[in-house]
Amino acid sequence: MDQGIEEKIFIRLITQEDVEAVEKLITKVMAQFDCIGEGYSINDPEVQDMYSAYSGSQSAFYVIDNGKEILGCGGIAPLKNGKATVCELRKMYFYQALRGKGFGKKLLTLLIERAHDLGYKQMYLETVERMEAANKLYQKNGFKALCTNKGDTGHVACDLYYIKDL
Repeated sequence: MDQGIEEKIFIRLITQEDVEAVEKLITKVMAQFDCIGEGYSINDPEVQDMYSAYSGSQSAFYVIDNGKEILGCGGIAPLKNGKATVCELRKMYFYQALRGKGFGKKLLTLLIERAHDLGYKQMYLETVERMEAANKLYQKNGFKALCTNKGDTGHVACDLYYIKDL
């Protein structure tokens, strides 16, 4: 990806027109990391319509767009069966071409700011150890490892859990 292409990439809220592209992105990236099958977020019903799933007043979902295609995504929503003050970072994925370019930090920063603006006091997330770059990003941005999961996400195949005070 050259500098000219990077300058044309922007982060925006998801629209109904993005639903199919976001589902394809999530499915492809999850498969790249062998995160398929029972217990992974790829099986969440919301993956089929992320726009509707994140239309609530306490949720937000963003896409990273180059004007031609969706290259990344991520969102926040209340942690299911968690405290009202805790949101969950969800479905933050990027195609390979976007990784390592600083967009993970940009999107994560935006999501942290949005969560704070919505009144959340903490942000929780679940991931897998083999997503090494993502884990480094979370740790560099103040997420602390937990010994066990929180809430009721259904993602029993995840093996790492993090929380961040906002």
